[in-house]
Amino acid sequence: MIQIEAISANLEMREPGIWFAKSCSGVSYPESASSWCFEVEQYSFWFRHRNRCISAVLKRFPPAGAVFDIGGGNGFVTLAIRDMGYEAVLVEPGIVGVQNAVARGLSPVVCATLEDAGFCPQTLPAAGMFDVVEHIANDRSFLSTMHRLLIPGGRLYITVPAYNILWSDEDDYAGHYRRYTRHTLTQALKGAGFRVEYVTYIFAMLPLPIFVLRSLPCRLGLRRGISVEQERREHRQMKGLIGRLVELLFEAELRAIRGESQIPFGSSCMAVACT
Repeated sequence: MIQIEAISANLEMREPGIWFAKSCSGVSYPESASSWCFEVEQYSFWFRHRNRCISAVLKRFPPAGAVFDIGGGNGFVTLAIRDMGYEAVLVEPGIVGVQNAVARGLSPVVCATLEDAGFCPQTLPAAGMFDVVEHIANDRSFLSTMHRLLIPGGRLYITVPAYNILWSDEDDYAGHYRRYTRHTLTQALKGAGFRVEYVTYIFAMLPLPIFVLRSLPCRLGLRRGISVEQERREHRQMKGLIGRLVELLFEAELRAIRGESQIPFGSSCMAVACT
């Protein structure tokens, strides 16, 4: 069992199960995004498949201990990791996300950025950064900090959005600095001192729909801003023949991940790296 007080001198428990940092830094992520994510996560085909992909790499490349879900929002992934039988700790700077995670039954929860949490070097057995690094201006420095905090042989599990050509108002709203390719993600991890064990694309079916329905209309000025209702429509689980086809494609991706095959393209990248 992880003892939070033993690995950080900058955290204090102010509410049952919630640790707060004594200092507070800003983040490039809108607080309102936690609310709409909380509304759509449970039924979203995207969030559910990402969780299944993360579960597949965790089974293939198991953590050495507790997984610290850095910037984990409402704890949707943290809860899935815990349900797999691993100890999981949410580290989330937004109070809305923290409150939603506590409502989901997660404990302990750390309300802080990675920097403000003040974890001691070489104390974290494993960490996840699921669609987080794209929010960081200096990703190499951020990943280097993560490398320093992990124990020797500790693993980092990471997902990021792929291809700058898919940039849209969604990226602007979310506070993204960049999208990645498999190559640029690998280089960022290696530049921070990690050894990359596995890297692949996921969501192979989505680049074309995203480009046609989001990126192109955004560039043409035909799409401005996003709404919760719009997000509900785009994330809704598809039914009928199309829904079945999507599930077959997602199952093929999971088989590839389980077999350590690389998916050649997709709207997200996923990697496993170790110190």
